[in-house]
Amino acid sequence: MADLTNLSSLSGNELSPTQIQGVIEQIDLDITNLVREGKLSALKYSITGGAGQSTDRAANLNALLHAREYYQKLLNAAPSWNVSQATTQ
Repeated sequence: MADLTNLSSLSGNELSPTQIQGVIEQIDLDITNLVREGKLSALKYSITGGAGQSTDRAANLNALLHAREYYQKLLNAAPSWNVSQATTQ
C-alpha cells in the first residue's frame, strides 16, 4: 500500500473505551517483550541501516511509555455514566 500524502481521504470515529483499552494492552505487551531481552518488540521499532536491522531499546521504551501515557489519559478522559433503574410496585 502506498504512503498517504495527506489525511483528507481518511475518515473514522473516535475510539471507544474498549478499543483504547485494547491499544493499552498491546502497548503493555510490547513493553514487556522489549524489556524481556528485547527479542520481540524491539524489532517492530527498528530501522534498517548499513549493518542491517538496528534499534535503540531505550528510545523504543521511552516511545512506548509516552504512547501508553497518552492512551491512558484518553481513557481516563472518556465520559462514563453508571445508570441504574428500579421499579417499585
